[in-house]
Amino acid sequence: MLARKLILPLLIMFTAACSNALPDDQSTTDAPSHAPQTQAEVAPIGRVNDFANIIPDKQEAALSKRLARFEKTTRHQMVVVTVKSLGGRDVSEFTRDLANAWGIGRKDYNDGVVLLVAPHERHVRIEVGYGLEQALPNSLCRKIIAERILPRFRAGQMSIGIDASVSALIDILTTPR
Repeated sequence: MLARKLILPLLIMFTAACSNALPDDQSTTDAPSHAPQTQAEVAPIGRVNDFANIIPDKQEAALSKRLARFEKTTRHQMVVVTVKSLGGRDVSEFTRDLANAWGIGRKDYNDGVVLLVAPHERHVRIEVGYGLEQALPNSLCRKIIAERILPRFRAGQMSIGIDASVSALIDILTTPR
């Protein structure tokens, strides 16, 4: 608990981003090729992968059940990942590589979503497969991070921020358009 209180001031300046591809200023031809590293080399342990140990067990179990119901209902796959370190890598590359290495989402639909939190490096990312980018554009993911995650992180409620963002993502993806 003390460690959480010590990192809270650092969490105020989280980097928030969301995208489905490379940054706008890079093309696929000049993007460096990076093999997945750190957590991407570890097999997922479920729908909630709390490697940074910031989600209480009871809440982790409830969140896993919600994500299982969501997947059963929509067939879209969503996972939550917390990491101790990005290993010096860019959060967007790390998350994209992790999603690809773990095979999040259905192959022919590319409909996976990864919510990644790296608390010690103050990064949050929502990575969306191409198949869901119309429903979850970058601007909407940034809004979810800014309005659902960061205020709760600043209040010392990291697991509640994660839960609130998952709720928002599920609401968006299950509401008929």
